[in-house]
Amino acid sequence: MKIIYKDGQVAECPQEEELHVLRHSAAHIMAQAIKRLYPEADFAYGPATQNGFYYDVDLGDRKLTNEDLEAIEKEMKKICKENLPFKAFILNREDAKKLMAERGEKYKLEHIDDLADETEFSFFQQGEYVDMCLGPHLTYTKALKAFKITQQSGAYWKDDSSNKMLTRINGVAFRTTEELDVYLKQLEEAKKRDHRRLGKELGLFAFRDEAPGFPFYLPKGMVLRNTLIDYWRKVHKKWDYVEISTPQIMRRTLWETSGHWDHYKDNMYTTVIDDEDFAIKPMNCPGSILVYDLEPHSYKELPLRYAELGLVHRHELSGALHGMFRVRCFTQDDAHILLAKEQIKDEVIRIAQLFDEVYSVFGLPYKIELSTMPEDHIGSVEDWDVATAALADAITAIGKEYEINPGDGAFYGPKLDFHIQDSLGRTWQCGTIQLDYQLPGRFNLEYTGSDGEKYCPVMIHRVVFGSIERFIGVITEHYAGAFPLWLAPVQVKVLPITDRAAEYSENLRQRLENAGIRTEVDLRNEKIGYKIRGAQLEKIPYMLVIGDKEIEAGTVAVRTRGGQDLGAMSMEEFMQKLNAEITEMK
Repeated sequence: MKIIYKDGQVAECPQEEELHVLRHSAAHIMAQAIKRLYPEADFAYGPATQNGFYYDVDLGDRKLTNEDLEAIEKEMKKICKENLPFKAFILNREDAKKLMAERGEKYKLEHIDDLADETEFSFFQQGEYVDMCLGPHLTYTKALKAFKITQQSGAYWKDDSSNKMLTRINGVAFRTTEELDVYLKQLEEAKKRDHRRLGKELGLFAFRDEAPGFPFYLPKGMVLRNTLIDYWRKVHKKWDYVEISTPQIMRRTLWETSGHWDHYKDNMYTTVIDDEDFAIKPMNCPGSILVYDLEPHSYKELPLRYAELGLVHRHELSGALHGMFRVRCFTQDDAHILLAKEQIKDEVIRIAQLFDEVYSVFGLPYKIELSTMPEDHIGSVEDWDVATAALADAITAIGKEYEINPGDGAFYGPKLDFHIQDSLGRTWQCGTIQLDYQLPGRFNLEYTGSDGEKYCPVMIHRVVFGSIERFIGVITEHYAGAFPLWLAPVQVKVLPITDRAAEYSENLRQRLENAGIRTEVDLRNEKIGYKIRGAQLEKIPYMLVIGDKEIEAGTVAVRTRGGQDLGAMSMEEFMQKLNAEITEMK
């Protein structure tokens, strides 16, 4: 595949860049189609994305319908058939502003002004459409063969809520129609698994306009949440963590000392108490520091592993909210570890092993990403280099591979991000290990070394789920709501065929509940086929069908949510089966 660069040179595209060039070119072709259909359109940004592309467009008061999106896609196909060449040219600042002014591109003009140090600007043109862009692009529009417009949403100009809300039009693009078809089928499956829909259907959680971005846990959702937390506590006890809880509201001075006030205050909720500024915590680490600082410590106590299920609040833009994946309050399954520098490698290895154990239970493979120093950082470059090398060495030591994500570390230190992969092949960043040389020093933390001297500890920030809310969203989609037995909010549903079986069924429920099995009885006056179908839609792992035959024999007829009939069993046999499956966490 040939591509054209901003200097007009044409060359073969490196294979690893093909999809990016295709998708970036698709964004330009979509913008051209939009401009043909809606001449008043004014364009902001239009980049390639992981699977496709989008363009943020100012359409005035026009609201697009699904028919409009179809029309845009149809016009894109027409432009591709026209086989228009992509042409590149470069203008100086004055001529670039003149061109954008002539074409009425006010957002591009503002973007030029934002790039105050640039003296030249590159442009690409296909047919009548011109766009300011660094490229590269396809050489002809016909090279784009497999694409689809997928949705529209809202996006603020420059991601600033004080700016105008623009229309973001999304699409996907692939090399071939076969690849596109595979992706679209996966997209349809993802819609079926959407945790927001399943959360409502299965009675797990809800959202209300009265509290945007703040989830409501329903009874079955609380069972799921508490079961996850019970497992979390069990794992952390095994790996020698101690659990703490720290206040949700603390003085502004604390957040100034930690650096969060300077680096994160736009995402923090604040209040005034006794004429003094306080902040609702957006993260738990300063609280753990204050716990450590309550008493003196010796090197013999380190590492000190504080675990906390801390409720935190962060101000997210309304357009960024997305079910349980992006909320304004969530419970971080946090841990903060205070340790000596020479203990870093061994401790990171232990954490990585804990992560591996947890993700294996849920059937979630993962990849590791090492994020390095951002421009907006605190601490010396030398400390950052040492910290980054320590994380890399630890992962290498346990035989794992990692990819570098340059400049994406936290402002206080580098980090390892664990990207889990769900059953549809999608990746989610959940676990993280962040090495911090800065915060302990800012709070003057210390411990007494073996030589009697005072030293400043290092802090490791880490989460394994990421947050309880987000992880619930991820596994809801991963399992399509069909949670494994140990995790299912209702594990068994007893289905009496007739009213005569009601008392026997209720006795079974009590017996199962007494054995720790979460059980319900369906006493509705409905046919048994209807009850079975209802239990399957609720994705309950096991159903016990009870009729006269079962009552007489003192047995239960066992069915699975997948439709398998396991036949008659004694209650002892059935409970042994359940207990084995729960213990093994299959």
